[in-house]
Amino acid sequence: MHSRTLWLLGAGLLSLAGAVFAAETRGVAEATPSGLNPNPVHLYRPPVEPLSAMAQLGKAIFFDASLSSSGVLSCASCHSPDHAYGPPNDGPVMLGGADLLRQGARAVPSLTYLERHPNFSIGPEKADDDNVMDLAQMAALGQQAVRTTKTAGGSGASANMVPQGGLFWDGRADTLQDQALFPLLDPNEMDGGSAEIVAGKLRSAPYAQRFVELFGAGVMRNQRLLIAEAMFAVARYQVEEGSFHPYSSKYDYWLEGKARLSENELRGLQLFNDPDKANCAGCHTSAPSRDGLPPLFTDHQYEALGAPRNAALAGNGDPDYFDLGVCGPHRTDMTEQTQYCGMFLTPTLRNTATRRAFFHNGVFKTLEQVLDFYNFRDTNPEKVFPRAADGTARKFDDLPEKYHANVDVTDPPFDRHLGDKPAMTEQDEADIIAFLKTLTDGYRVEN
Repeated sequence: MHSRTLWLLGAGLLSLAGAVFAAETRGVAEATPSGLNPNPVHLYRPPVEPLSAMAQLGKAIFFDASLSSSGVLSCASCHSPDHAYGPPNDGPVMLGGADLLRQGARAVPSLTYLERHPNFSIGPEKADDDNVMDLAQMAALGQQAVRTTKTAGGSGASANMVPQGGLFWDGRADTLQDQALFPLLDPNEMDGGSAEIVAGKLRSAPYAQRFVELFGAGVMRNQRLLIAEAMFAVARYQVEEGSFHPYSSKYDYWLEGKARLSENELRGLQLFNDPDKANCAGCHTSAPSRDGLPPLFTDHQYEALGAPRNAALAGNGDPDYFDLGVCGPHRTDMTEQTQYCGMFLTPTLRNTATRRAFFHNGVFKTLEQVLDFYNFRDTNPEKVFPRAADGTARKFDDLPEKYHANVDVTDPPFDRHLGDKPAMTEQDEADIIAFLKTLTDGYRVEN
């Protein structure tokens, strides 16, 4: 069987494994003063091969700005290849629409490392379970289950009956093909107008003949099929193009014994994996899989963290407007599952140091602010939340009070209380950030 097919098959099976895959990982080697990993592993990376004809068509569409109403926005405008397929600027969200003045609703997620992403579901996948349940049934089952605390190296992530998988911050798309269509038609993004308008542009695009070559002349007469094949081509481009999943960070090479981490980076790694300190690995898994696949630094699950409201977003000028994540307003099939209101997808931390907008609403601009949020949210909330008229911190001000019970207060370091000693020192935070910078792709191994 073709090597790429083998990779995709393997990745697909792993996606089915979902969070179980994420948790069943072997432990990361202990850091040593030498800076080298004393127990190096072999990481299996997807093979790099020339793009198929389908993927080449997808590449042309990915970079085609004529599909937007402004004529200047393409997929690559918000998912810049020079910025790990994330936003190229410092704003909390991107601007789009015909005049490029309309705000997108949420911070632009990276398109990297989605090839192993599982479909949206609730609770761990059971590959040998023939009982098919819909989301409402899964949610009902989840309400009966006791939530397990997630700690680095523990099995809490695999046991929890919480939402997991899916694409976007709220998991409303399961496939890269479906994901590609949303921004194309969103009036705040590419603002393609309608399926009819988009199809017309595809028929007159410089690459239109490739549709005929790949799918036959009939595809041009079938609007629905034309758009579906175009989006599938974009998905194929994302799967086949190696820069979407290079696994070429310093940390990847350290895992393989090919790079040394500095003293600060090593200490940051230890703090990252320490359940009594940052406990980042409780959700952002840092160990390779048992099959030798590189870590994705996400358990693909959803969390309500209670991030501060971002006053820079125009929609937040309405005090009655709230972005509730899984239960709305952008996805509409989970509105009755209010136990998930405020939950957003845990993103990968790969290439996180290249970003300038963090969390779903882009409220944080730096990694320092992010670490402060984790460190002080519960011990010193006045450091991360705005103050009310009486001087007290307006904790969880971006979530209606009736949903505050959904916020995670059990997973460390969120198990601390007002006045407790914060989990991390200022130096701890700096060391963790030093480690996070080792997750940026493009590291060159020294000979």
